[in-house]
Amino acid sequence: MPERAPLHNWAGNIAFSPARFEAPATLDEARAVVAGAERVRVLGSGHSFNEIAASDDVMLSLAGIEPFAELDILKGTVRAAGWLTYAALSAAVHRAGFALHNMASLPHISVAGSIATGTHGSGDRNGNLATAVAAIEFIGPDGELRTVRRGEEDFAGSVVHLGALGVVHSVTLDLLPAFEMRQYVYDGLPLDAVLANFDELTGAAYSTSLFTPWGAEPEFQFWVKQRTADQTHPFPPSSRFGAPLADGPRHPVPGVDPEACTVQQGQTGPWHERLPHFKPEFTPSSGDELQSEYLIARTDAVAALKALAGIGERLGSVLQICEVRTMAADDLWLSPAFERDTVGLHFTWTSDEAAVRPVVGALEAALEPFSARPHWGKLFTIPMNEIGSRYRRMGDFAKLRARVDPEGKFTNDFSAGLFD
Repeated sequence: MPERAPLHNWAGNIAFSPARFEAPATLDEARAVVAGAERVRVLGSGHSFNEIAASDDVMLSLAGIEPFAELDILKGTVRAAGWLTYAALSAAVHRAGFALHNMASLPHISVAGSIATGTHGSGDRNGNLATAVAAIEFIGPDGELRTVRRGEEDFAGSVVHLGALGVVHSVTLDLLPAFEMRQYVYDGLPLDAVLANFDELTGAAYSTSLFTPWGAEPEFQFWVKQRTADQTHPFPPSSRFGAPLADGPRHPVPGVDPEACTVQQGQTGPWHERLPHFKPEFTPSSGDELQSEYLIARTDAVAALKALAGIGERLGSVLQICEVRTMAADDLWLSPAFERDTVGLHFTWTSDEAAVRPVVGALEAALEPFSARPHWGKLFTIPMNEIGSRYRRMGDFAKLRARVDPEGKFTNDFSAGLFD
């Protein structure tokens, strides 16, 4: 029998070569696979850029199991299959008259994987996606189901879990009443204006983003996602701090066709068709890219942006686009926004990893004074033990992991560095 070709992540920079790949068709089959494995990791949408999902034993996909999204209208929650994408879940929730509080830029990513890594959208008062979790259901190392609910002792340590506490079968998420939004883009916002007016800019709407390719004289696109119920004037300002309202739709990467982007120019639409940057029916790119992200305390935002400007030309040499977003603090132990209002500095690089890695090192050196926390699923070079030191409850998480998975069935080489 010929060898099966290795599995790859979305970007193609990571090849997975597990001893076995399992794709069960039922929950009972999945439980049996987990119980019988020595080590197991789950392959979701593959939108990670490091080896967080890698396994040398069993790699498991739940995508063959019938998905579900069960609404509890009285409680205002939805219990959803972890392998659903946010695109599928948000559409089902919207049809029932409800909304999620936020979405990431891509709706194509899986619910469980996004939550496990602390993935986020934007908005000064919006927590990351994991903060909507009211309960999470794992398949444990013995194949038994275990549910952890908000208010229980282990909850804050179990939500952002890096896949180290079990295989997620379902998550229960808080809902809001459905709402409508309008999206606007402003062009050519100078760096000096961003530095001088950062709080006003990020507080201008329910969700905002700043995009720049850096370089010697960086300018920014400013994306504004406004709830219609919060909009006090029928028309947006024609300019913001010298940046004019865009005269047509825009893609975050200058010069790229905006067809894949969600509707802009103030056209009213439902929350799930405005909060992401990209439409679910389009693949926003071919995957021909690498990504990094570093999350810093909001109080350090201006100083960090000045530090990035100091290496702007070097960043720009291998950068497609950088996005600046904000999120509220939370109490989830391994969340990158743990205990601090946070600014995310996201970098979409070219796919030339040999050229990108030295620049990533220079970027990390520039951000070192700010105790930046790398996104768990992106490309970074900071040693894992150093990252662990940036989380006050990492020792407690290690104890929780040892208690629920004493044999380390869900640990891989990537996460083991945190616990050694």
